[in-house]
Amino acid sequence: MSFELPKLAYAHDALEPHIDARTMEIHHGKHHAGYTSKLNNAIEGTDLEGKSIENILINLDMSNKAVRNNGGGFYNHRLFWEVMSPDGGGEPTGELATAINDAYGSFEAFKDAFSSAAGSQFGSGWAWLCVHEGGKVEVCATPNQDNPLMPKVGCGGFPILGIDVWEHAYYLNYQNRRPDYINAFFNVIDWTKVAALYAQNK
Repeated sequence: MSFELPKLAYAHDALEPHIDARTMEIHHGKHHAGYTSKLNNAIEGTDLEGKSIENILINLDMSNKAVRNNGGGFYNHRLFWEVMSPDGGGEPTGELATAINDAYGSFEAFKDAFSSAAGSQFGSGWAWLCVHEGGKVEVCATPNQDNPLMPKVGCGGFPILGIDVWEHAYYLNYQNRRPDYINAFFNVIDWTKVAALYAQNK
């Protein structure tokens, strides 16, 4: 069964002014659609066909560039859309807030660590908040479309929050001001969704 481009749970303009409608249209409808199509082509007729994307990435042959790049691109963007909401922003609560405070001392310190990982990622890539078995959380960054599900990539663990720092994610609105885009991202994070992912994967 082929992978399908996931539908957005909100309109293209719903995240404005933080993420503009035109960027959303191109990012979802062109970039993510392209990764989805190329992933399907890469696994067609192989033993990867019919497996979940998580299973494919956890057991990935890292030398398989087509699956690595497009499987990562498919998974990373799917998570990206899921952890954003027009009603986002604020701070996490409950178990997730406790885990963040345990790891970083405060939400503000976590925000600084996450923003630093995203801002200092050279070239294209992603920054992540991941949960390890037992509930410990950790921030890291990865290049290109790699993610921590892949063997020996980033901090390991299960990604529960990710920000895309490829230029196509922000350049129309922010040009070279990546830090402004990263700061704006915190206004659309759906902490309820991130907390649910934390609970499911700790």
